[in-house]
This record gives sequence, C-alpha cells and structure tokens, in this order.
Amino acid sequence: MDNNIDNYPNLYFIGAGGIGMAALERYFLTRGKRVAGYDRTPTALTAELEKEGVELIYNQDPAEIPEAYRNPATTAVIYTPAVPADSPIMRYFREGGFEMMKRARALGIVARGSIALCFAGTHGKTTTSSMAAHILTVQGTGCNAFLGGELKNYGTNFLLAPSSTYSVIEADEYDRSFHHLTPTVAVITSTDPDHLDIYGTEEAYLESFARFTELIRPGGKLIVHEGLKLKPRVGEGVEVFTYSRDGGDFHATYIRRSPGNITFDIVTPRGTIRNINLGVPVEINIENAIAAVAAVACTEAFDPTAIRTAISTYQGTRRRFETWLKEDSGLGRVIIDDYAHHPQELRSSIASVKALYPGRKLTVVFQPHLYSRTRDFAADFAAALSEADTVHLLPIYPAREEPIEGVSSEIILRDVKTADKWLTAKEKLVETLKNRNFDILLTVGAGDINTLLPAIVEAVSH
Repeated sequence: MDNNIDNYPNLYFIGAGGIGMAALERYFLTRGKRVAGYDRTPTALTAELEKEGVELIYNQDPAEIPEAYRNPATTAVIYTPAVPADSPIMRYFREGGFEMMKRARALGIVARGSIALCFAGTHGKTTTSSMAAHILTVQGTGCNAFLGGELKNYGTNFLLAPSSTYSVIEADEYDRSFHHLTPTVAVITSTDPDHLDIYGTEEAYLESFARFTELIRPGGKLIVHEGLKLKPRVGEGVEVFTYSRDGGDFHATYIRRSPGNITFDIVTPRGTIRNINLGVPVEINIENAIAAVAAVACTEAFDPTAIRTAISTYQGTRRRFETWLKEDSGLGRVIIDDYAHHPQELRSSIASVKALYPGRKLTVVFQPHLYSRTRDFAADFAAALSEADTVHLLPIYPAREEPIEGVSSEIILRDVKTADKWLTAKEKLVETLKNRNFDILLTVGAGDINTLLPAIVEAVSH
C-alpha cells in the first residue's frame, strides 16, 4: 500500500455514510486504523458503522471533529466528490494542510497489490461484481470485495479475506473515479450515457470508458458486452473477450424458464458450464451471471462446480430487484424495490417484473434521482414508465445538486402515455397506495424511496 496511507494511523472520511465509502472504512478498521468521518444524515448504515468503531458526526462544523483527527501529521482525509469542495469541513482540512484524496484513489491504492477484478458500466456493475465476489467466496479462493450494494448473502457490501490475492471492485465512472484503478480483469457491462453533469456529451462519456480500458495491466483481460459503442484501447498483451445473453465468447444457451425459475448453460472459451440455476431468477440476471462467470474464468480461480453452486445460492443485493412482499396466493400482492435510476435500467426493471408476473397489473412508483439526469433523460424515462399500468412520480431526489429552473417530475409525467398517472407527494405515498389497492408494485429510484418500504408493507398488510 502507498506510504501516504500507511504512514497515517488515523483516517477521516468525508461523505462517510455512502455505501462505497463504508466498504473502505470497514477495510481500514481491519487494518488497525482509527476511522472517523462526517455525513449529512444518520442512516441504518451509519448506525452499523458507529457500532463497528467509526466515529461519525452529522454537521459540518469543524469544531465537532474529534481531537485525534486534527493533526495533519497523523490523519489523512478520504472524501467523495458528492460533498462540495467549498463545504466548511472540506475547507478545514484543505486549509489545514492535510493529505487529502478521493475515495477512488484510496480504493486504487488498496487494489494495486492484488489480482483485481473490476466491474464498470452504466448499469449492472453492482450485481455482476457481487456475483463474482460470491463465486470466489463459495469456492474458497476468497476476495476483498468493495461493492456498491449490500450483498444479502453476507449482510454487507465489504468482504474481507486477508490471505486472498483477489479483490473485486465496483468501478464507478462518476467523476472518472475508475481511472484510479489498474484492473487485472476489467468487465464493461454497458455504456449508455449518464452523469452528463460531469461529462457533458456521450462522446466524452465513451472516451472515459476507453481510457479505463487503457489502464488494464499488461497481460490482463477485458470482457465487454457485445454491441457497445465503446472502442477499447487496450495495451500490450491484453486479451479482449465479448459476452451477451445470446452471443460472444461467453453466452447462454439452452435457457429454460418456469414459474420462479431460470436455468441455462454458459458457453465459455474454457468449456460449457451446464445447468446454471439463477438464485435470483429475473431475466437480466442471465447476462449478469455470464459477466461474473467470464471475469472469474479469466483467472486461475475457475471452478465450474463452485460457479454452479454460487450462482444458485446468490441471494442478490439490497435494492436490486428486492422482494419486500409476496402474498401466499398465486394472485396475491407483490412489492419489489429496485435501485434503477437510468432509463435503460428502469426499462429493464419493468420488463423483468412483467415477465415474472405476466397478465398482472403493474403499478410503478418512481423517484427521479438528480435534476440534471431528469433534464437530460425526461423523454426516455417517460417512455419506460409508459409500459406500466399505473404510474406515481415522486418529487426529484436532489442528492448533491441544487434545483434547476423548469426541471421537476412534471416534465417526465407529461410524456407518460399511461392514462393512470399521478404526481404524488412522498409523505402521501403510503396512504395513496393503501387506498388504491394495487396488484404488483414496483418502487424504483436511487434516492430514499426505499425508506418508505417498511411503512408501505405495514399499511397494505392490515
């Protein structure tokens, strides 16, 4: 590890409550570091972190920073770009001469000495990286995994295996964070334009992924979804493979579907793995499993029997197509929550639910994430939502952004073709759903819509 982290006994995290930051905090706690940090609001995750030993504050007054973290000789600062550079807590550390680095740089330092499997893409990276981490864990190879969602098999987004030479990393393209990584194996699942507040144009977005492919280590591997606009620029000795459900070097064949079950074979350059049974049997997970298997197959840790076991026992990650309610009767109500926040993800999520429950009426509650994303993709969101029978749009979740004039959920709603469509206040949603007696409910968005799920389930179960 770089001396500029090793030399500091104390680490302070700004934006400490983010899922990606949490994984690093947990990692450094296991390395004997003292860890503290700031986040804007307490959550279930921050409560867990505090129990594990992370000292957290929830306001930006520098006076609240614990005394142990006020000395630049003993404390380094790791921050997320989601926290504004001019915030009081950022200014305090920057003006105090502290060593400061983005989360992405710290993650790159951690991964550098390992066999690094890095999963990038507009969507699909959380599930594919989680599946790969589960495969390595099940077969006993183990890995240090830094994931963007909580793996339900383990109740965490961070897996620790001190003796393993493998790491599994969700490679985030936001703010070009993934440019700090040097993958042994890189997977690119999708390159649909996103984060245009950062990139400006689709061309710049694609260029960022091309740059990522240049960072693969000599002799490494690139696995890319068939049909992407991306033009890889791999270096010396890097092999390029393709995958998709129906074609490429890695693909599925002999797909069998029955209620609540999807089984298929995966064709790989190292042979066919037969009778893969999806633990989370939704259509998109066929491709996700292929990508995860491809990454592992490009290493020495290739064990077809363990792969079969791992995919069948994979329980998914929280907020990725997570079932909250499934009433006993075959026609009982169902509630599913998904993190989809890009039009293509939303379209896939809706299509997956309709495939699982053909002929049932689908109600979708969507909370748009970011003003800029809503502005850039309003028509695409509307087209995706038009596939639902009923649509409820919540106000935009701003995350790191200030409002943009003329941008609200209304600009999506007006183009939704579904007749039964509503703008619904967040505080009225539980009551509205209780009174409207839905059939299949899908809640979607990357904001805080998931915090309403316990109340929704409680309300409709009585």
